[in-house]
Amino acid sequence: MENPKVLIYDGSFNGFLTTVFKIFEEKIPVVNIQKNKDLQKGLFSEAIMVFTQMDRARRVWNSIQNKSNSAIKSIYFAFLSETKGIELLLYQYIRSMYAHPNENPIEGMSEIILKIQQHSRMVAREKHRIEAIANFEISQDQVYFSNVSPGFDVLPLISKYFRSKFHGQEFMVYDQKRKYAIYYNLYTVEIISLELSVYDCTGDLSHTNIKQLINNKLHSHSRYSRKPEMADMGEKAAV
Repeated sequence: MENPKVLIYDGSFNGFLTTVFKIFEEKIPVVNIQKNKDLQKGLFSEAIMVFTQMDRARRVWNSIQNKSNSAIKSIYFAFLSETKGIELLLYQYIRSMYAHPNENPIEGMSEIILKIQQHSRMVAREKHRIEAIANFEISQDQVYFSNVSPGFDVLPLISKYFRSKFHGQEFMVYDQKRKYAIYYNLYTVEIISLELSVYDCTGDLSHTNIKQLINNKLHSHSRYSRKPEMADMGEKAAV
C-alpha cells in the first residue's frame, strides 16, 4: 500500500485549492496538509511540494461553488481562521462532497463539519468587528488609511464593505500583525505584502504620501510584492 503523503503548499488559499486539485487528480493518500513554513514531516510520511496554479485553484473554487454557495463560504472563512490543522479538515470536508454513494463515509465527518462551521462563524464575527471599529485617516494624497490587528486573517473579506463606504475614494487597510494590506485604487483591489514601521502606521498622515510610501517600500525590498491573490473570490464569499 502506498504510504500516505504530507502535502506542502505556500500558505495561500490559492495554494490550498491547488493542493486539493492535485490530491484528487493523482489520487494521493493524504495524512496532512501543511504550510511550507510549518513543515513537520510525519515519521512514515513522504512530503510533496505543491506549487500554486491559479487555473487549478479557480477550477476547484468554481466546482465547490456550483455544488453549494454556503459550503464554499464556510470553507474560505474557516481557512482564514489560520487554525492549526484546518487544511486537513477542509480537505476531508471537500472530499465528502464528492464521495461516491457506495463509498464508506469519512469517520467523524459530523464533528469535522461542526468544527468548520464554528471556525467560519468566528471569522465572520471578526470580519464584522473590524468593519465596525476600523478608524481611518486621510493621507496627503487623499488615501483613506486604517491600521488594524485582527484576530483572524479577515482583510480579504472586508474590501467590498469599504468600497461601498468610501465610494469613489482610494483606501488602504493594513494588517499590522500579518504585514500586508489591501489597497483599492478606484479600479481594483490589490493585496500588497508590505511591512510598515510603527511610525508609518501612526505618524501624521496629513503629511504622508501613502502611494509613494508603498512604491518606496516595494522598490527598496525585493520581498515586498503586489499579490492579486483571489481578491475577487474573497469578495464573492464575503456576502
